Amino acid sequence: MGLEEILMAKKVKKAKPKLKAKLRAKPRPKKEVSPLEGVKPVFKIENIVASAALGVELDLYAIAQQVRDVEYEPEQFPGAILKLKDPRASLLLFKNGKIICTGCKSAEEVEFSINRAVKLLSAHARKLRT
Repeated sequence: MGLEEILMAKKVKKAKPKLKAKLRAKPRPKKEVSPLEGVKPVFKIENIVASAALGVELDLYAIAQQVRDVEYEPEQFPGAILKLKDPRASLLLFKNGKIICTGCKSAEEVEFSINRAVKLLSAHARKLRT
């Protein structure tokens, strides 16, 4: 028995019952520090997804035939895909007038893309039936 153990045993004998239990208990291992402690992540916006409702009905067949850069294959997907080059964005167009815009990097690009799509689609829109 080492000197430390003898001194600890004397402390335990003199201590009150609750303190005895604490003194006899093994010391708790130190909590490990997370490797992420204090890390501040740096991020970059790569893609924004936005939706819009035009409140009109779109003729997707006519749009696919008359507007450049539009793909429409109703057997595979119920929406037409309009691909813009500047800003680089893809817009999903649905018959009920809803649009999903993806690929933009800022809210300004989203707004510009949707406004550009509205200009391209205005000739192929009609009021929704109520």
